[in-house]
Amino acid sequence: MRDQELTRVVDVEGAVDKLVELYDRSAELARTVLEDGTYEAYRDVVYPKLVVDVKEWHPIDRSEPFGYVDEAGRYSATLSKPHLMRAYLLEQLTRLTGNYPCDIYVGPSEVRIPPEYIRGVEGISEARRAGDAAECIPRPTLDHVHDGIVDSDWDAFHGPEKPLFHFGPQRFDIACARIEHYTGIEVESLQKYILFTNYDMHTTEFVSFGVEQLAADDSRYTSLVLPSGSRISRDHAARLDDTDLDLGSKYQMPRYDLCTRDGDGITMLNIGVGPSNAKTITDCLAVLRPEAWIMIGHCAGLDGRMRIGDLILGNAYQRKDGILDERIARDIPIPAVPEIQRTLESSVEAIYGDDKSLMRTGTVLSTDDRNWEWKTPRELWEWLRGSTAAAVDMESCALATNGYRYRIPYGTLLSVSDLPLHAVPKLPAQAQAFYSNSKQAHVMCAVRAVEVMARNPERLRTRKLRRTIGEVPFR
Repeated sequence: MRDQELTRVVDVEGAVDKLVELYDRSAELARTVLEDGTYEAYRDVVYPKLVVDVKEWHPIDRSEPFGYVDEAGRYSATLSKPHLMRAYLLEQLTRLTGNYPCDIYVGPSEVRIPPEYIRGVEGISEARRAGDAAECIPRPTLDHVHDGIVDSDWDAFHGPEKPLFHFGPQRFDIACARIEHYTGIEVESLQKYILFTNYDMHTTEFVSFGVEQLAADDSRYTSLVLPSGSRISRDHAARLDDTDLDLGSKYQMPRYDLCTRDGDGITMLNIGVGPSNAKTITDCLAVLRPEAWIMIGHCAGLDGRMRIGDLILGNAYQRKDGILDERIARDIPIPAVPEIQRTLESSVEAIYGDDKSLMRTGTVLSTDDRNWEWKTPRELWEWLRGSTAAAVDMESCALATNGYRYRIPYGTLLSVSDLPLHAVPKLPAQAQAFYSNSKQAHVMCAVRAVEVMARNPERLRTRKLRRTIGEVPFR
């Protein structure tokens, strides 16, 4: 039993250092084993395990947003790539051990790492053909990829050890692999604040902002990573004309990382159209525990008093997309996150001025049918009867519901691009004129908002997304 190899660690930083050391040692052993053909030794290529024994429960500050437990006992997590999560692990362990008397243990787990999830490993095909020795080398398996902890399954919380973290190691690994598959960029540069769009014009505006920021003497940003994997440094940005940049991407969801030293910069992702895309990428991003994600997209306005270009700040979500109904029942409300709402509202006022008619808060209705407005008048009447929705889009409800599900603060700032119920459907000429006039201000409202959030991330540490039952100590 590898649990006998757990070693008590006296301080939080030492525990995180040990996790990183154990994982790196396993990764290096995997490279050596597959290069040399000594496959039996692969049995020692295992994920590291973190155990926290909470020795005594007592009441703590009721405002604590995480780092609390309902009872004393043993809490554990088997982790992958702890170097990616170093700052997060330090913060979470510091919070937990500051609230209760705890003993921390670190050691190898019993779970072997599939070589496909280790960067820089070669010789996997040869190992798979190595007869009986190949049994030592695990394959990636979806049997170990699940959201039982996140979704509060009974068995996940009623074993001899309670979970510390939301995800198992292979769930973490496949999510990281898919982020790289969809975006083309390694996960290491992904930032803590994420903006979603489905328009190239928004990403172009974001790149222009990023280059301008990098060229400024007082900028907190250190580099901009493009979907091609190329990195624009501050020195490069000062000599760069961003109109000459090739922003094309062969990947499904082009990603742009405006990086800081601490990783609290901004990532923008063009996720394409539809709730399935929104669910797919947030299922993956959630493992890295971002601080917040926000949708900046376009919508159909449902009120005849609206004008093209008006802004809708989503404060409720009417789920007609069906994409997450099996995970979060429709009768569970998806609340707005006030900390996000207030910041977005202030940002709009700062950029657009005091014109109160320009923006309204309201319910966003999301559908999986892009041509929803092609229903007959009677069908539309029945579809919307009783609804207070101000806007219809395709992605906002999936992004909000997965934010709720994964305990990641979320928000939606949409711009009205058409009024189909009032004889203003989205047609090419009008759409292009609207895009040209609205794109920069729309993007900058969201960018300014996340910059404000990044100055004081504690404001986002909300208890509103924590579960009544089935909650883990970590954020």
